Amino acid sequence: MRTHDLTRLERFYVGLLGLKELRRDDGRGSVWLDAGGTVLMLERAAPGEPSVPGGSQELLAFAIDASARDAWRAKVTVEAETTHTLYFRDPDGRRVAVSSYALSVP
Repeated sequence: MRTHDLTRLERFYVGLLGLKELRRDDGRGSVWLDAGGTVLMLERAAPGEPSVPGGSQELLAFAIDASARDAWRAKVTVEAETTHTLYFRDPDGRRVAVSSYALSVP
């Protein structure tokens, strides 16, 4: 994910969501985070590169236990919700969710 403020975005995903740093390249302006076995790459955007469009509906969702829902509600500004999912925004305006929806994987 590209950002004009790498420090702020890293603070959100590490500090709030608890992702762990896997790799950092300060020369290239990138931080790679472990998102439960998936690598979330944060990279510094080039000058003039467009920002995330306001109101974007693109979504990055993380699994949580249903018992953690109220704790998450207290930590984020909830934009929308369903029975299983809380939706909020990262500092760049991307839509993020935490969900207790039980996926059935074949």
